[in-house]
Amino acid sequence: SHRAPREIPEKEYADALLADAESAVPQVWGRRMEAVYFGGGTPSLFSPEVLDSLLSRLRALFPFAPDAEITMEANPGASDLARFPDFRAAGINRLSLGAQSFRDDALTRLGRVHDGGQARAAAARAAEIFPNFNIDLMLALPGDGMEETLDDLRVALSFAPPHLSLYQLTLEPGTPFFRAPPEGLPDADATADICDAAARAAEESGRRRYEVSAYAAPGMECRHNMNYWLFGDYLGLGAGAHGKITARGEILREERTRHPAEYMRRAREGGAVCERKTSRGRDAVFELMLNGMRLTDGIPAALALERAGSAAGMESALREAEARGLIARDAFRIRPTAKGTRFLNDLLELFLPESAEESGAIKMRRE
Repeated sequence: SHRAPREIPEKEYADALLADAESAVPQVWGRRMEAVYFGGGTPSLFSPEVLDSLLSRLRALFPFAPDAEITMEANPGASDLARFPDFRAAGINRLSLGAQSFRDDALTRLGRVHDGGQARAAAARAAEIFPNFNIDLMLALPGDGMEETLDDLRVALSFAPPHLSLYQLTLEPGTPFFRAPPEGLPDADATADICDAAARAAEESGRRRYEVSAYAAPGMECRHNMNYWLFGDYLGLGAGAHGKITARGEILREERTRHPAEYMRRAREGGAVCERKTSRGRDAVFELMLNGMRLTDGIPAALALERAGSAAGMESALREAEARGLIARDAFRIRPTAKGTRFLNDLLELFLPESAEESGAIKMRRE
């Protein structure tokens, strides 16, 4: 996050995104865009007019699928609900609403800028305007027990969202919560019980858990997320964006410059990428499992073999995971068991490359 200037330079930033996209055209020439995701920060601060222009110009650069999923993240309190119809008219057909909670006390403890009433109003408006929308909720918040978490979930379900994201508060290094953890966080056992109860309630509502923290009505899984978890390619544009492109048998990961002002300058000059990393061997296998084992249905066995290069490249790790009851597999799929989903880090550790030489990673950093 960066402190914004008095007036957000949205047109200049949109122009930088387009310049960045134009520079990336040769990487993805001929590929069809199945999904677009405006995420990270608060993209709903864009005006509908600028967003409309941006999408129109992106369509001129890349072939879009006729039914492309186009998602925008929005936070209650930082979004003008009156503009939701204009966002829909601009081409946004899926909204992801960062409600986190519908209770004033919980939102205050989280330091959110919106209150429960704003979260309810935003969810109701999203349900009216968008054919598909998601609600983000945090589980087992500081000071919460089972009753508070399930009450939040009941409110979310009252808006009939086709998609739900349920996850725990993470104390990320470098954040105020990491330096001074909030009081009243439920312990590990209580948190596990709360998360299990929330999962049951979400599935009983008719939404299937298809990923560690994602639940969807039939056919409403997030296509952007599915592409990500199934190790598909994606072009990352914008300050701090990450992308992954597979070409000529190699996996190229890119990171864009993080600071918005520096990003805009470099994008105009055709050099927004600050880091490139090529993955192969065990490094590629680990990345595949890191993504694919988040999915309830796991990944096709053929995809794992393709990334490993040979069955021997990952067979020992698969056997160990199977012996521990963390995965189930047959000739067609490798999927996490319920135990594997709960102890996902333990499962993934089995696939970590033993050394940089084994992984074959190549990095380039430009400051």
